[in-house]
Amino acid sequence: MTDSEIAVNEKSADEKIAVNSHTDTRTGLLTDLQSLWNEVRILGYSHLQLAALEAQLAGKSLVIMIIAGLMIGILLSFVWIGLIAAIVLALAEYGVVENSVIQVLLSVALNLLAVMILWGIIRGKSRYLRFPATLHNLEIMRSDHHNPEKK
Repeated sequence: MTDSEIAVNEKSADEKIAVNSHTDTRTGLLTDLQSLWNEVRILGYSHLQLAALEAQLAGKSLVIMIIAGLMIGILLSFVWIGLIAAIVLALAEYGVVENSVIQVLLSVALNLLAVMILWGIIRGKSRYLRFPATLHNLEIMRSDHHNPEKK
């Protein structure tokens, strides 16, 4: 073989190696991308599964908390009735109130007083349920949007 034939053969071999290397790089890149996609998909599924399990746990916890709160409310009602009865009996024992009808009316009056106090607290706090600061902020943004020259 002559030097020119050897050079042509070496050049041809280098080109084959370059083509094979380029093909191997593309195949490797596609394999890496498929592997990455599968990992992202599996990770996303795992996160969604965890979120679903946590939502179930949160729901069950909320139900248990509501039931426990209702039971506490019922028990506190009995405590309140017992407290009012004790007050009325103490007043009767010291001779402040001797008529049994007046004792019952006194306990009803104390209960109504407590209801009125709690009703006032509820009315005072109920305005916050309408998100007043958020609505005020949205109204400002809306008025700025309609009147841009005021800026």
